[in-house]
Amino acid sequence: MQVTGMLYGGRMLRFVGFPASEVLGPDASEDEIKGLIERHGSVFIKPVFKGGVGKKGKAGLLGRAKDLKTALKEKERLYFVEHRHGNQFAKANGVTFEGAVPAEHEVYFSLTDSTQFRAPTMTLTHHGGMDIEEVDKSQVAQVPFDPLTGFKAFVVANALSNLKAPKEIISPLVQHLPKLWELFHDYGMTTLELNPIRMRPDRSGRLTPVACDFKCGFDRDDPRWQRLQLPQHLFAVDYSDFEHEINQLRTYQGQSDVYVINAEGTILAPTFGGGANSLVTELLGDNAIISSDFGGNPPYGKMKAVAEICFKHWLKQTNVLFIIGGKSETVRLRSSSSSAAAGPIWCAAWAPCATPWRLSACHTASSASTPT
Repeated sequence: MQVTGMLYGGRMLRFVGFPASEVLGPDASEDEIKGLIERHGSVFIKPVFKGGVGKKGKAGLLGRAKDLKTALKEKERLYFVEHRHGNQFAKANGVTFEGAVPAEHEVYFSLTDSTQFRAPTMTLTHHGGMDIEEVDKSQVAQVPFDPLTGFKAFVVANALSNLKAPKEIISPLVQHLPKLWELFHDYGMTTLELNPIRMRPDRSGRLTPVACDFKCGFDRDDPRWQRLQLPQHLFAVDYSDFEHEINQLRTYQGQSDVYVINAEGTILAPTFGGGANSLVTELLGDNAIISSDFGGNPPYGKMKAVAEICFKHWLKQTNVLFIIGGKSETVRLRSSSSSAAAGPIWCAAWAPCATPWRLSACHTASSASTPT
């Protein structure tokens, strides 16, 4: 569950008093757009996608206008634009108009639940406005902190001092960034990213951090996100029939997450547990049909249901089948073939030896049925 962009991101930031750029939605009138341009000198026009879609700027999916005519032309270009990044494909349904924020300094900031540190972690650099992966690691601070004490101002101050950030940006960031912990912690977020935060000068020259882009992810099984009263259509995704069936199985550890990597792939690997999924996805690449996390050590009944759906949709094109995860101790391999599949299938069932149906998975997989 992700939200990107300032249309709803700005509203969430206002809950905690964090400054954000002025934004108009797809239904903005011409007079409203013209007024926004007059107040800020220019506007950025950005397409609205469901969920999180990356690399929009590099793909040319960002417009800028200093007059109403250009703004409306960019709106027409981007309103229903299609975007593909890696294996992600999305189609826009609307645009936002965001007032430009003049600034000399841009900052990247994020809060995440880090699996590396097993703690909430702040990532911060004063070289924002670009992908964090492109910034030299010596210019990026990653600081885990204790969730019991929370995200304190001294964490920000120490990080910026160690980075030798310009002195004029330190005090405003120390004042404002800790506000974001309330938004992250109190509303069930797993990720909160602002990039860029532009340091806008006021008439006296004092800088104020202004969020100009927003991204966050929620733990869908944490009900606190509902207190934000976000519209349900933000989380509506165009699922395939396969993804829709699988996602109905969210009955164990709250997980049945899956997406199709390559509908033309030849390796089917339903995995149980995020660690196994990460390894399989990395090693198999585009040869894999799906990427999945069905929850670690699920009951066998759920594994059987997952297998039935996977085989129904993908077995005919599969030539390698992996069933990985669960309470697994050993790996058993067997070659089998069936008229239901495109050809011989090599099956790898990672399963405990004493479980009859899982041991027989290699025997029954290629007949498009699961053991009873």
